[in-house]
Amino acid sequence: MSRSGAFCPRCGEEIERSEDLPEREGRDSALCDSCYIDQYELVAAPDRIEVSVCAQCGAVKRGNRWVDVGAEDYTDIAIDEVTQALSVHVEATGISWQVSPEQVDETTIRMHCQFSGVLRGTPLAEELTVPVKIGRETCERCGRIAGGSYASIVQLRSIDRDPTETERDRAKEIAHQLVDDLESRGDREAFVTEINEVEGGLDIRLSTTRLGQQVARQIVTELGGSFTDHETLVTEDSDGNEVYRVTYAVRLPPYRAGEIVDPGDGDGPVLVESAHETMTGTRLKTGETYKTPFEDGEAPTADRVGWEEDAQETTLVAIEDEHAVQVLDPDSYETKSVPRPPSVDSDRDTVRVIRGDGDLFILPE
Repeated sequence: MSRSGAFCPRCGEEIERSEDLPEREGRDSALCDSCYIDQYELVAAPDRIEVSVCAQCGAVKRGNRWVDVGAEDYTDIAIDEVTQALSVHVEATGISWQVSPEQVDETTIRMHCQFSGVLRGTPLAEELTVPVKIGRETCERCGRIAGGSYASIVQLRSIDRDPTETERDRAKEIAHQLVDDLESRGDREAFVTEINEVEGGLDIRLSTTRLGQQVARQIVTELGGSFTDHETLVTEDSDGNEVYRVTYAVRLPPYRAGEIVDPGDGDGPVLVESAHETMTGTRLKTGETYKTPFEDGEAPTADRVGWEEDAQETTLVAIEDEHAVQVLDPDSYETKSVPRPPSVDSDRDTVRVIRGDGDLFILPE
């Protein structure tokens, strides 16, 4: 420390300056350290904090907005709100603090806070107690959910069949996953209002038309088929604007990957590998690729033969030539000659076969 030759205008004492500290600026730069520290607090906090929390989802109301804070209980919320409300002196350095919550009652938490830091080269410590009062309300989002509000419906159906349990479950997962993704990015308008199992499929009610379109598009991307949409006028808002509800009709294809069908063109059955905008698969007789587009969204006509999972393993008896092999019929145990696909070579002992119209066909590996 060295003497500066300047005197504090408040207490009259000569001010000592440290050569390690920068020159002070501002209206209070003339004050000595003692008077400066007496005039300002290291940390300032409100005498009391009141916070509204949604009783359903735990969101916190800040101003006119509801914010998802991810708190597990009211103590986490109280700590977060106190942290938001604190203000630390702009010149303070080395600030550290800890808090000890005291649960006064179900909705009141007293936060005991201890702070330490350095102001004008002087180590300081302060203690504050801030009561936090929790008020429980219902946020707009939860109110809309409770009231059954929705702006779009995704109707899951299939052509010439009912959607399987696996397809219905995946459609539900897609809806919830998209909502979770939007929520993680701060979108509180996205939610699933209701999911109903109905005759012939599934109805998913969603909060916005954009979310409905996203769900329909993702279902078609994963499960195949196509979707259409149409609007229905439901009401007018307070400004006289028309409010529409949009229905997205998803139609899954009649055939699925792993199904064996016969297109009826004389070239034998096909193991379906994809049935989106184009049905593709493998001819069981020849191993050749089969491909046919959906005309105007309608799947090609074909007879159902069975499923890949229904195939039976049997003995490969002999290779006749490049077009035929002999296998043991798994039902009659007779030796039968069947078409030889390219995947069957001479060192095979067994093959998987399926019966269609009384004939046996070898499935590709």
